[in-house]
Amino acid sequence: MRAITIPRFGGPEVLTLADIPEPELGADDVLIEVAAAGVNRADLAQRQGYYPPPAGAPEWPGMELSGTILSIGDNVTAWHAGERVCALVPGGSYAERAVVDARLLLPVPANVELVDAAGIPEAACTVWANVFMAAGLKSGQTLLVHGGSSGVGSMAIQLATAVGARVFATAGSAEKVAFCVELGAYGINYREEDFVAAIAEYAAGVKGAGVHGAAATGAVVDVVLDIVGGEYLQRNIDVLALGGTIMIIANQSRKPGDFDIGSLTRKRGRIWGTTLRARPIEERAEIVAAVSETVMPLFADGVIHPVTDSVFALADAADAHRRMESSEHLGKILLSM
Repeated sequence: MRAITIPRFGGPEVLTLADIPEPELGADDVLIEVAAAGVNRADLAQRQGYYPPPAGAPEWPGMELSGTILSIGDNVTAWHAGERVCALVPGGSYAERAVVDARLLLPVPANVELVDAAGIPEAACTVWANVFMAAGLKSGQTLLVHGGSSGVGSMAIQLATAVGARVFATAGSAEKVAFCVELGAYGINYREEDFVAAIAEYAAGVKGAGVHGAAATGAVVDVVLDIVGGEYLQRNIDVLALGGTIMIIANQSRKPGDFDIGSLTRKRGRIWGTTLRARPIEERAEIVAAVSETVMPLFADGVIHPVTDSVFALADAADAHRRMESSEHLGKILLSM
């Protein structure tokens, strides 16, 4: 079968389409004819040599896919050949076929295009595990999402809105802010506004009046979903409500974060750093099961929808990575087989 390999670390040009042996089907696995694979920033880090796949995972990149089941292992009873699925995988989705532990499969609703479904697993599982399972966001609470126009960000806005939460989202252009607003968030252009002041203005009910935090502290955010890290840490604490939680899932700034410990303790707040890919299979299976039960019906009912920025052919994986590195995308970037 054909797959994208990384013969050496470097820029997008190192991604190489090659013929590799088909993976072997285990008793607890399914073999999938891949329709599409999602592109994630972790794939870029793997390509650069910063984020190796977990032990036992394929060496070729890709952490999510969609497709059709070709065959099932001896122990698999919940799935059958011919079913449309998407899956969260520890690696190997940039390929024409993939072997996946059956516990990591999600059903693709009839109203969702199979290619678009490739952009669901990583974002949905990341958001549900962090914002809902860990931080416990509920109806009537407030979520702040950094990078609201990304795949994870667009999923977080939709899911939080669907459960009745208020959402603030930061983004880096007027187009991206408008995109976040269309999904249901209150958008903040971080290049033109300080999000702490903007949230304070909103909380005070004087947005646009030129008064920054005069009538409210802006400490209204129950959950922060942060991909930036660095200097955002103290500012996240500044907007945090009493008992709030900051979920850090990436540090794209690649900078350390300093903060006033007293400001966190006075709010009885939590700072929680997590990853998804390297978790034990049992934890990932638990998250996938929760997403299957709670999130996939929202897709089936049309309450939320996949947000696809662009689709590239497998052979053009380098261009897909360049698209992500440009940070111009809105939603998910996919590779189609």
